[in-house]
Amino acid sequence: MKYKLVRTTKGDQLYKKPPTVEGVLADETVKAIKEITKNIEDVVFKEVSTSEGLVTIINSASLVEKMTLQEIVLVPLCSHIHQIHQLSETVDVKDFKGVVEKLAGGHTLMYFHKTHQLLSIDTYSAPTRAITDSVTESTVIGPQDAFTESLETNISLVRRRIRNPMLKNEDHMLGTDSNFKITIMYIENIVCKENLDTLRERLDKVHYPIFTDISQLMQAIEDNPLSPFPQYYMSVRPDSISQNLIDGRIVIFMDNSQAAIVCPTSFFEMFVSVEDYYNRWTTASLLRMLRFFGFFLTIMITPAYISALTFHPELLPYELLLNLQESRSKVPFPPLFEVLFIELIIEILREAGSRMPTKVGQTIGIVGGIVIGTAAVEAGLVSNILIVLVAASALLSFLPPIFLMGNTSRFVRYIFILSAGLFGMFGQMLAFAWLFAHLLRLNSLGTPYMTPIIPRKATDLLDTIIRFPTEYIKSRKGISRAQKK
Repeated sequence: MKYKLVRTTKGDQLYKKPPTVEGVLADETVKAIKEITKNIEDVVFKEVSTSEGLVTIINSASLVEKMTLQEIVLVPLCSHIHQIHQLSETVDVKDFKGVVEKLAGGHTLMYFHKTHQLLSIDTYSAPTRAITDSVTESTVIGPQDAFTESLETNISLVRRRIRNPMLKNEDHMLGTDSNFKITIMYIENIVCKENLDTLRERLDKVHYPIFTDISQLMQAIEDNPLSPFPQYYMSVRPDSISQNLIDGRIVIFMDNSQAAIVCPTSFFEMFVSVEDYYNRWTTASLLRMLRFFGFFLTIMITPAYISALTFHPELLPYELLLNLQESRSKVPFPPLFEVLFIELIIEILREAGSRMPTKVGQTIGIVGGIVIGTAAVEAGLVSNILIVLVAASALLSFLPPIFLMGNTSRFVRYIFILSAGLFGMFGQMLAFAWLFAHLLRLNSLGTPYMTPIIPRKATDLLDTIIRFPTEYIKSRKGISRAQKK
């Protein structure tokens, strides 16, 4: 039997030739489903005799476990068939696009030959990873569980912490070729409606064939996709996500992705770890200042080395200048090329170490850095003082708790290096002015990225670079524009 796939306003439907026949005859529904799924090898067809006649069971073997199929479908069909009618939903036999989407989503279809009825029941039971500790956001104090790649598991981890009936979640389908499921979660009586409407509009405008991770979606809905700075906060920790929901933010989850997106987000929150709220306020403030100023140090240390040696040697103490000249006496390259050479070596070691197996990668990173650094100094390619500065700069780039911000500091550092090599300290100040101007122009879901400094909100300043005691930071942050109760 030949069928033709016709695109209509109601979706893709399969019609029997000749096209004058309207719809698909109910008795031929199973044949039509076999035709449209003939190249999908894991789709299984099984016939079962029941009290209501012959029933054909259709499901994807890779998405439905045998025990789940036995408990939810086979046993009720043979003994308590009324349960099947109560728990399942009716599917239009002519909507074959919907039929395929049901199968791809782990549903089991049941076609009753006697009544020509097609029912669907959710039996999705694909293997999922167990809840484990967070690798990228590990903490000493506080909960240790982290999200997994299962959307349902991630939502349950949040609902365990926020037992509020106003906690809502909306499902959306993205990906023109993949139909990836995402969920928007928010607290209805707290969230800013304008932020929610803006996010929905941006999601509706996303046209991308496939999303393999939520970081791709984050880039698709950013205010300024050309910026090197991440404009949304990403986390794999349920406690961090729950805290942001209580603050009035919107959280996005994606099926098959571990992380969640928090929006809107400010620049200063990129240096805040959830562990700061578990520590004493003095310790938390010290660590935040270290991360924040460490970001600017990592992009300024090696450029300052170039500026001082190339254009402004008078800025250095005489003894330090002598040490620098002595360490560079055998180096044949100008400071700019010297710095670029060792920075690229560090990047190669970092990238190679991250791509190798764990044990081998750690050995390559440590031993390779020591061996190459020592050999480069003895060969007269770089100075020993520069090795110390580059190593310190590389360590400082790992201080931000958000990995994407660490990558940003690495990129911005090269802009400062080139500016210092061309114009010295004046070039560094020009790059610094560009950096601040760029940050001031950025928005996160329509909210200024530099909030709460510009625009300033006094109560938010108590929880930025310095974290005041918990007694003083009970109010919600201005960036969330939460509803007033």
